[in-house]
Amino acid sequence: MSGGVGPSSDISLLKEEEKDVDEPHKNNNLRKGFFTFRHMNALVVIVVLSASGMVSIEDASFVIFSSIYLYLLSKFAFPLSPNYSNERKVFGKNNKILSLYVFVGAVIGVFLPIAYIFEGILEGDKQGIKAASPHVFLLASQIFMEGVAFQSGFTLPVRVFVPIFYNSRRIFTLVEWLSHEIYKVDLEYSGGSRRLFVGRVLAVANMVFWSFNLFGFLLPVYLPKAFKMYYKAKD
Repeated sequence: MSGGVGPSSDISLLKEEEKDVDEPHKNNNLRKGFFTFRHMNALVVIVVLSASGMVSIEDASFVIFSSIYLYLLSKFAFPLSPNYSNERKVFGKNNKILSLYVFVGAVIGVFLPIAYIFEGILEGDKQGIKAASPHVFLLASQIFMEGVAFQSGFTLPVRVFVPIFYNSRRIFTLVEWLSHEIYKVDLEYSGGSRRLFVGRVLAVANMVFWSFNLFGFLLPVYLPKAFKMYYKAKD
């Protein structure tokens, strides 16, 4: 499963997507309908959380709306151009710093929160599970939708839309998670002091990392590069 920091720097796509950017557009058709094991893992997380009743109607509606909007963008705002296949890689696939950044995002944003939720199930911490689940659900949805956008052959600006849109939404869920962890001491709590500490650290770490990812990487770095490459190839 990937870290969800962005389509071209995603763990699952860094070496799979970017190496195909320069391939002729006809090869995009060969990738349609094919999802990696990581994307299927993300889908499993989405289904499990949804079936368990941990997903709110608002978050589920957000995913549905984003899917429709993604399709509309690909058709009317940023359609494929004849020269789209000539776009270069946004970032080199051997960028070690970026690979490390993505790995940290995967650990902080995916693996540790899932472990926190499973431990909460064992310890009966329903409040902690409820607070962390929206972030995990939306991040898993983002990872899966990044795969959909790529496998569908959408242009780079449309693929950039996915992490920016989802990251923006997850900031609000992280604020709620952090607020809950801070004031959890006032709630009926059965997880113990260690779990309380871990929950607070994890919420803070995610808040800091994903805020930086949105405002320090996606918006000022990745988005301008993606637009520049798209319009350069289009011209």
